[in-house]
Amino acid sequence: MTVPLAPTLKLANGVAIPQLGLGTWPMNDAEAAVAVARAIQIGYRLIDTAENYGNERGVGEGIRNSGIRREEIFVTTKFNRQWHSVDGARAACEASLERLGLDYIDLLLIHWPNPDQDRYVEAFQGLVRLLEAGRVRAIGTSNFKPAHLKRLFDLGLVPHLNQIQLDPYHRRDDLIAIHREQGIVTQSWRPLGFGTQMLADPVITGIAQAHGRTPAQIVLRWAVQQGFSTAPKSADPVRMAQNLSVFDFTLSAADMAALDSLGRYDPEMFDADSFGH
Repeated sequence: MTVPLAPTLKLANGVAIPQLGLGTWPMNDAEAAVAVARAIQIGYRLIDTAENYGNERGVGEGIRNSGIRREEIFVTTKFNRQWHSVDGARAACEASLERLGLDYIDLLLIHWPNPDQDRYVEAFQGLVRLLEAGRVRAIGTSNFKPAHLKRLFDLGLVPHLNQIQLDPYHRRDDLIAIHREQGIVTQSWRPLGFGTQMLADPVITGIAQAHGRTPAQIVLRWAVQQGFSTAPKSADPVRMAQNLSVFDFTLSAADMAALDSLGRYDPEMFDADSFGH
């Protein structure tokens, strides 16, 4: 079972990133090896992992077992707070490259800003050096809020991408506006929500029924139709194929408005001012 490749988005430095890829949290190495190889064979070309997921070795194995050339696959990984320095970013990159079994990373992200230790600016400066050295093709941030980004902007530093929690229940309009103003690509993690509550929402299921699609496809279409990138996790080949098959239909303005209206306050949402690793 194969589906057409996802279209790509251009990062500010001209590097093309597939608009939809495979998320791998919380797979272990063995699960990731199988899922990544299967996903690439289905048509995925973006694979998202992280040091903290503990599955980079499995992701690398899956890439090698996929039968697709490394150059055709876009690999994102992220590093933890202990590496928040110029030299630390280089050490984190080298460790991820070793675990992945690769000689470059397509996109390397600071996983959380961890403002309590206040070293994310130095970590980003380290990313800039890695980009200049050709160890990575693009650099960015994950879970950075407006105040964290402003610290970077004030020094002339602009991430190519900021990966954030974003779905119809979790609107991030303040961040999205900043991203668009600065030419930063918005990428969403956990785009299908946590558990099944959001996908069972009657607004979403109603739109899905009208389009003859799954609720997950409607939510993913909502994201990509706004120009976001995203990486839903699945190990099931049928759902993998469904998740990637969201570029052959369009949601109406009324559909998009209905989905936009679902945003609500979530007291359990991770706050990057206090949560991180």
